[in-house]
Amino acid sequence: MRVHADSEHVLEPGDLILAGALRPDVHYAQEMAFFRVPLYLLDSSAQALRDGPATRISGSSGLPALVSQFLGSLARTSSSQRTAVNSRLALNTADLVALLVSEVCDDRRCSAPPESELLLRIQTYIQQNLADADMSPEAIARAHHISVRYLHKLFQADGTTVGSWIRQRRLDACRMDLRRRRRTVAAVAQHWGFTSPSHFSRVFRQTYGITPKEWQESALHDA
Repeated sequence: MRVHADSEHVLEPGDLILAGALRPDVHYAQEMAFFRVPLYLLDSSAQALRDGPATRISGSSGLPALVSQFLGSLARTSSSQRTAVNSRLALNTADLVALLVSEVCDDRRCSAPPESELLLRIQTYIQQNLADADMSPEAIARAHHISVRYLHKLFQADGTTVGSWIRQRRLDACRMDLRRRRRTVAAVAQHWGFTSPSHFSRVFRQTYGITPKEWQESALHDA
């Protein structure tokens, strides 16, 4: 089977393609299923896939095989059966796809050129210290023995800023926390480094289109 997105991909049965915008041109297909998952249901790492080229993933083993089998079974399930558990099934499907996206992005980082290794180490450091409300560009630069100016330059070359990158990771963590734990919005926000609950609620709504409370109530309702 050949599929054209930004480039041609030859697929074997069970293979997957991750793409931000896929316009299929299938020449030898017996059966192919397409799933659209909103970015706000995935981790922020999915942004790299949206802006980058389509990625072919072998579905022969590991997590890709699990995702392929699950999505294949879901595609063969009747629409009436899917509707009965629609919201919860959608969230669980998005979680599984998010795991796959994360694995793909991790593999890309491992093959990144040497000049990006420092940025990747810094991003890992930030991820490990998200709950520290005092984390700042100055503290991050000091921990990596570089200047603040050079730190900002690294992130600018990656198309973002230090503050935006940290904020998005904190929002991702809060979103997942609100789905899986019965904690107040203020407690979750404080745990992940947001010192102002009102500021957290405002940026959450700007990013995801709903308030943290609405997101939490929707997730708990579907649980």
